[in-house]
Amino acid sequence: MPKPLVIVESPTKARTIARFLGDNYVVESSVGHIRDLPRSAKDIPASAKSEPWSRLGVNVDDNFAPLYIIPNEKKEQVKKLKTLLKDANELYLATDEDREGESIAWHLLEVLKPSIPIHRMVFHEITDGAIAQALASPRELDQHLVNAQEARRILDRLYGYEVSPVLWKKVMPRLSAGRVQSPAARLLVERERERMQFRSSSYADLEATLAASDEDREFRARLTHLDGRRVAQGRDFLPTGGLTPGADEQGVVALSHGEATLLAAALDGSVFRVARVEQKPYRRSPSAPFMTSTLQQEAGRRLRFSSSRTMSVAQRLYERGFITYMRTDSVILSGEALAESRRIIAARFGDNEVPPSPRVFRSKIKNAQEAHEAIRPAGDRWRAPDELDGQLSGDELRLYELIWRRTLASQMKDAVGVVVSVTIEAGLMSAVLELSAGDRVTFASSGRVITSPGFFRIYQENPDENEDTQDLPQVEAGQELIERGIEVVDHVTNPPARYTEATLVKALEERGIGRPSTYASIISTLLDRGYAWKKGQALVPSFVAFAVVQLMERYFAHLVNYDFTAQLEDDLDDIASGEREAVPYLRQFYFGVEGGGLKDEVLTQLGEIDARMVNTVPIGTTDDGREIVVRVGRYGPYIQLDDRTASVPDTLTPDELTVEGALALLSASEVKERHLGDLDGVPVLARLGRYGGYVQLGEGDGKELKRASLFPTMSVESVTLEEAKALLSLPRLVGVDPETNQEIFAQNGRFGPYITRGRESRSLEKPEEIFTIGLAEALEKFKEPKRRGARRASSVELGIDPEGDTKVVLRSGRFGPYVTDGKVNASVPRGMDPTEVTLEQALDLLNERRAKLNNDRG
Repeated sequence: MPKPLVIVESPTKARTIARFLGDNYVVESSVGHIRDLPRSAKDIPASAKSEPWSRLGVNVDDNFAPLYIIPNEKKEQVKKLKTLLKDANELYLATDEDREGESIAWHLLEVLKPSIPIHRMVFHEITDGAIAQALASPRELDQHLVNAQEARRILDRLYGYEVSPVLWKKVMPRLSAGRVQSPAARLLVERERERMQFRSSSYADLEATLAASDEDREFRARLTHLDGRRVAQGRDFLPTGGLTPGADEQGVVALSHGEATLLAAALDGSVFRVARVEQKPYRRSPSAPFMTSTLQQEAGRRLRFSSSRTMSVAQRLYERGFITYMRTDSVILSGEALAESRRIIAARFGDNEVPPSPRVFRSKIKNAQEAHEAIRPAGDRWRAPDELDGQLSGDELRLYELIWRRTLASQMKDAVGVVVSVTIEAGLMSAVLELSAGDRVTFASSGRVITSPGFFRIYQENPDENEDTQDLPQVEAGQELIERGIEVVDHVTNPPARYTEATLVKALEERGIGRPSTYASIISTLLDRGYAWKKGQALVPSFVAFAVVQLMERYFAHLVNYDFTAQLEDDLDDIASGEREAVPYLRQFYFGVEGGGLKDEVLTQLGEIDARMVNTVPIGTTDDGREIVVRVGRYGPYIQLDDRTASVPDTLTPDELTVEGALALLSASEVKERHLGDLDGVPVLARLGRYGGYVQLGEGDGKELKRASLFPTMSVESVTLEEAKALLSLPRLVGVDPETNQEIFAQNGRFGPYITRGRESRSLEKPEEIFTIGLAEALEKFKEPKRRGARRASSVELGIDPEGDTKVVLRSGRFGPYVTDGKVNASVPRGMDPTEVTLEQALDLLNERRAKLNNDRG
């Protein structure tokens, strides 16, 4: 008997919806987009290969008609959907209710060509009630949303396919440019430039420990004024060093450590007296419920999740019916959600914590798309995190709890209290720093007392944004205080912080660049393309990113202009709302009004680009005025001074590459050979060869000389004679296998450290294990299964994925180390030591890669 066919985009979502719909419906997944533009030349049909526009995959001469193809990996799924459609009496397209979901639904109609009744079924949470309501009130396909997504896809294709080849020719192969990716890279580079120009300043102040009486608790007060002149703080210094202009005229005093020490001595024995006490009311309102960007920011700050990891986990929570749709610009809660949040607050904290009326939030983001709700727990009755034992665990439980707490907090009362500020004066006991004995110095202290915690009871705001929370004793003006110590506190100004994933998302959001659903894939692209790498949580731009940004700023300035990029988003939003037509807009972008569009701009600029200039990053000058630069070459960045060159280490950040550091690297690179000492009268040399550093017993280049490669942690200029002797002593006899009577040796090889027993071998995880592994450990290694092939010899099994029950392995690949679970591969980022990768880190990398692949469906 025919049944309705329901098509969603995700297999997980299909399984969840099938549970609600039961046996009366057939639910199947499209597994993302079933059609897309060609990804490479081999995807272009033979009929289109000769066309001048075929490399773009868009017929720019025929109203920008896209050339859609069904990728090979989707053909089986399309065949399956067509088979299911033959036995269906109705078709429900239940893809996500955003532009991407609308586009997937449209592509399904274009390919399947159903002859049965068609319904567009939309919902923002996967619950019984939401599914029932969606079935009862389907709508028509929104062609404006389809047009907007298609225009976005075509515009991104034109931008990337026209500008990227310029980068290949002028910087290096395999680079890419993108409408949002390139401005995002510019943000990272601009911040790193600020850090490179930064010059730290040091200053000092005093901190007094005081008490109101012998019985009262101690509190701290900081020096603020010297005889009416303000003591300098960090904000008074320029990023390039020295006080800000006008600080001297304003009487700002910058204290050195020595001056602060003298001042502390001059205060010894002084009377500290309260000059003024001020109380101000304190009130803090809760933040809005999560939308996509704020969820990524908070998950990054609180849970240390990357944006990709956050979206991957949120996708699973949504598809399993625990939260509402996770791609939204909205901070609005439905009436049902407001009622449920107020019910939970009253039940858990009492009616007094429920505001008289629900809070209503509005997005502050430019052109916010508020068709959906905010991200919140799904269902009519929200499940508390402690009620989900056995249903959620790990990342999913942690992210769900964050969403649950933030949603409830948004509907609780304000946190209320008072802020107390105390001004304290003391007289100098002796003259110092052009001050006379008896001159007054001023200290200040502040504290906060929360009288009604309100939403703080469930969701603490960022403590870095809060006032000093120390408790102050009851004091009054004129009261004398007990001084229990004066400490000199030294300070050094810090450069502007690098972007993290969370702060980059915030910066993109504030500038109107991109959309929440794209932030995770933007950051993944920056990392995958080598434009950035991670140092802890910070995103460090590479010198390749410097070269690309320099080229774009000089020759395609408007394409990386933040306002221009934001305007493109506005234009695409106008297409989505039906206020603008897609084809005329694309024609203007690509061809211009009377020329001057992207096509002409690339043709015009290509011949003018000075490749040497854009690939050069100035570092500084030597004492005799010679310029030191970093050049980005085909094989990576290198330092150049006159005709001397040296490679830039992978782990060195651009702001760390000073003139002094560059000179040191140039000198080190010239050390081709060092005499370390003698072994039994024979010289021991450290030498730099074609494949890296090694030590050698004896002089000359004879093949009979004994040699040993240096470990990755060693260098020609730093290796010691003792280390060289140890290396030259290899292979090391570990012991004898008592069962086979075979000797076991540990040694270093082309593919890393390993042990041998006869003709058998096993890899070691770290080179240092060559000298530390014992017989018992070696025997255990030989019990492990043999991994065949030279490249697999350096594979390391990290453990079992607790969710997928699959082995996670670290391997050496053609393009560097990577981790894999047999289905997904993820590169180990620059700056992360492959020998130190843990199972947890590997799972994070795989989740991020999996999330990117899922996001790339659109």
